[in-house]
Amino acid sequence: MVTAAPIPDARAALRRPSTIVTDYVELFKPRVTLMVIITAAAGFYLGSLRSGISPLNLQFVWAMVGMSIVTAGSSTLNQVIERRTDALMPRTQSRPLAAKRLGFAHGLIIGLLCIAIGSVVLALTTNPITSMLTLLTAIGYVAIYTPLKRMSMAATFVGAFPGALPPLIGWTAARGFIEWPAVALFAILFVWQFPHFEAIGWLYRNDYAKAGIRVTAVAKPGGLATAAQALFYAVLMIPVSLWPVWLGTSGWAYGAAALVLGIAYLYYTLRFTRITRDLPPAESRKIARDLLKVSVIYLPLLLAAMILNAHGRIFF
Repeated sequence: MVTAAPIPDARAALRRPSTIVTDYVELFKPRVTLMVIITAAAGFYLGSLRSGISPLNLQFVWAMVGMSIVTAGSSTLNQVIERRTDALMPRTQSRPLAAKRLGFAHGLIIGLLCIAIGSVVLALTTNPITSMLTLLTAIGYVAIYTPLKRMSMAATFVGAFPGALPPLIGWTAARGFIEWPAVALFAILFVWQFPHFEAIGWLYRNDYAKAGIRVTAVAKPGGLATAAQALFYAVLMIPVSLWPVWLGTSGWAYGAAALVLGIAYLYYTLRFTRITRDLPPAESRKIARDLLKVSVIYLPLLLAAMILNAHGRIFF
């Protein structure tokens, strides 16, 4: 699963001139890659502090480079598999493969090459477990989650696993093995995704219905299941986000920030439950978009608080 933000009008995108560079940028989804790197960097930073070493080292640079390349390859292969589906949805029909500016073989080769190069970079510059976990993340996203989206709404749950791995992988890049603080980081990202993606699913449910993608909002169109799932995980987000305090990864200043942020996230998720009412489409979309925006703001703020108060220290 990947993060998303409000999408520009697809017709305007189709009118813009395209070059091989702009097409590659669209294939590699830099905004998605940036979110992956932010969460992985947080894991690396916290893991480095646990080891008592500076997180600003060459291994950090190579780890982020390797993960970025693998993420770009995964995004490309995702678009290779979904090229026909993307062509059916206004928000994705301008993508290079959907619009047939690039061919199937072109995208396939680029995607596989990026994943192979990124995995080798990680194997040579970090450690085998980091390389293996990154490769498994790519396989889970491309080979399991992507095709499952057209078969079952369980794809959201399955896709949350590869989507939650980057901070754990960042930790292993610094430490060389999996520990409970890394699992806590994984759990935070895992739980965070559900209100985020239920908002996306509701916001673009008509597009997904056209393409035959079985998100909750399409499979259960009344909105009750979508709202209930988002609310369940927003409530769960509060204790899960406090787990690093119990583990000693961060101090009580982080705990206070996590509590405030969690309540805000829960508030906007509670607002989101209004989709179960008979609202005008514009208002329903606004509620979903508000939750989506808050979710994108929430995660970097939570990770920043965790880093600033790592092991009880306070940095200003």
